[in-house]
Amino acid sequence: MKHWSFEVVEGARDKPMIVVNYKGEEKQFCAEEISSMVLIKMKEIAESYLGTTVKNVVVPIPANFNDSQRQATLDAGAIAGFKETAAAMAYWLGKNAADDVEEKNVLVFDLGGGTFDVSLINIDESTFEVMSTAGDMHLGGEDFDNMLVNHFVQEFKKKNKKDISGDARALRRLRTACERAKRTLSKTTQATIQIDYLYEGIDFCSTITRERFQDLNMDLFRKCMELVAECLRNAKWGKSNVHDVVLVGGSTRIPKVQQLLQDFFKGKDLCTTVNRDEAVAYVTPKPD
Repeated sequence: MKHWSFEVVEGARDKPMIVVNYKGEEKQFCAEEISSMVLIKMKEIAESYLGTTVKNVVVPIPANFNDSQRQATLDAGAIAGFKETAAAMAYWLGKNAADDVEEKNVLVFDLGGGTFDVSLINIDESTFEVMSTAGDMHLGGEDFDNMLVNHFVQEFKKKNKKDISGDARALRRLRTACERAKRTLSKTTQATIQIDYLYEGIDFCSTITRERFQDLNMDLFRKCMELVAECLRNAKWGKSNVHDVVLVGGSTRIPKVQQLLQDFFKGKDLCTTVNRDEAVAYVTPKPD
């Protein structure tokens, strides 16, 4: 919570409420209301693109959500005005019927912006059976951003003898630059952070290497591998039982994550052919 740019207070019946200022007025919203606002905006964008009305929605959720979290997701859809809201996770593996694959054991490694899920799925023709799941609802790209933010806060303090950790606006601008740098480091070995007037009129410019980024986040990367091992243990599968390892979620573009996962499975090729940002909500067209 300390990294958020908004305040969270206790509401009725211990319900957490998000406090925001809108047009000079303080307002409180529950998480379901915020989620419904996002759904409404996405609905408007979809309708504008499709030129037709959208009535239903498929919302992908972390595999290890509990019942109350699933219900909150359904409630958000209801608030947004959808007649039916399906909380579902479906993976398109890029396999064609012509492949003639009778049965496959697939590990889905889903590392997104805020959550991490790993699922072991047995696929027999058109039947999907989830054998085991594991994950962390508080592990994802935002945590890697936080590591970078903390790193540069300390660097700014060392260079300028000033602490920006209490300035929400400065931290927000720094976080945006750190997220951009993280994405750059998935493609190149070095990234530059440059922010004009970051704090008290002081400009900030620095560089970070991919190696340093990996060092800062290595404990988090290793935690992902520990959860993969846990998922295998829960299913009582060995590594050799897994035929395909499918990468889902934007954070799987991080080279070190791919390397650790490939090493874990003793050099097995990773399935990177699916669209990592769209795979969790791929819907096949209905036959004529």
